[in-house]
Amino acid sequence: MSPHTLFLILVALFVFDYLFEQALDYLNLTTLHAALPSQASGIYTEERYKASVAYQKDTAKFGFISSAFSFVLSGCMLVAGGFGWLHHFLSQYIVHPILLALAFFGLLFVAFDLLSLPFQYYATFVIEEKHGFNKTTLKTFILDKIKGYLLGALIGGALVSLLLSLVLNLGQNFWVVFWAIATVLMLVLNMFYTSLILPIFNKLTPLEEGALKEAISEYCAKEGFPGTKVYVID
Repeated sequence: MSPHTLFLILVALFVFDYLFEQALDYLNLTTLHAALPSQASGIYTEERYKASVAYQKDTAKFGFISSAFSFVLSGCMLVAGGFGWLHHFLSQYIVHPILLALAFFGLLFVAFDLLSLPFQYYATFVIEEKHGFNKTTLKTFILDKIKGYLLGALIGGALVSLLLSLVLNLGQNFWVVFWAIATVLMLVLNMFYTSLILPIFNKLTPLEEGALKEAISEYCAKEGFPGTKVYVID
């Protein structure tokens, strides 16, 4: 298979993935009913349901805009050879393959995230604020971004370094070892996410004793789920 053919396949998959996701989001949007369904009459009031639908519609419509921006930006980089140019530019200053890859992916991650920052700001301080869900201050927003960058550099950098080390040392069999290590890592992160990672970005407060906590505990016991601690997230 020639490089040109492989490139065309990559572009086709990129476009298909975007269109498929947008189609699914549109179908989900069309399923939102203006009136409260009878199945949910005992769960929602008419007013709360309408507020929920309005919020979902606003976030979905804005999601179409932000997704289109990301698609156009990534597409331009792909078609215009921006990724290749960046790699060539960095390779003039960085020789070590692992350091080169870390710089390449790190710069792309930060650049794309900064370019999408206005969309993140609007989603938080306009849409979330409009519907009464925003508890984030500008200071918290900035601090969370910095924490996200540091955490991404730590975990993402470790995974990229591990992957390239395996490629350089194991050749074609690298994926078996990497898959095993990545699987274990994902399981560990999921197991300890609420106790290790979530508190970095949010404040967790134990749920006070009362009817709600009793109902949750009873439901967990009924389903055989070992839920010993219940927290309220800010």
